Amino acid sequence: MTETGFAVDMAQVEDVRAAVRRYAAAWLAGDIVQMAACYHDDFTLHYAGRNPLSGVHRGKQAAFAALAEVARRANRKLLGIDDVMAGARRGAILVRELFSRDGKTAELERLLVYSVKDGLLLDCWVYDRDQATVDMFFAD
Repeated sequence: MTETGFAVDMAQVEDVRAAVRRYAAAWLAGDIVQMAACYHDDFTLHYAGRNPLSGVHRGKQAAFAALAEVARRANRKLLGIDDVMAGARRGAILVRELFSRDGKTAELERLLVYSVKDGLLLDCWVYDRDQATVDMFFAD
């Protein structure tokens, strides 16, 4: 047990860290093939907000379709990865992205929280610092 009252399996932490770092490295390199290889077949993407992309996109293909629509609507560009975090149950990437559409641009801070299974990303919950701006970019 630790001071916080729960045991931490460091092997699990390292497995999560490795999966999230592998994905972050592929994203930084712009390697879409390697990024896709990081997703579990049962991958589920969770988008918050009040926009047409809000909700749950279950399965790798549904998630890819949602991500393609995000790219189309927001012309997103990764500006940088500020941090990669890992615990025994979840990993996270804190990123900065640039969205642009119809002459408008916004730099956004986003937190992507992942669960990992079999060394692959199983789920992603996307938390945006400025959800209203994201909703505007994702609107019809």
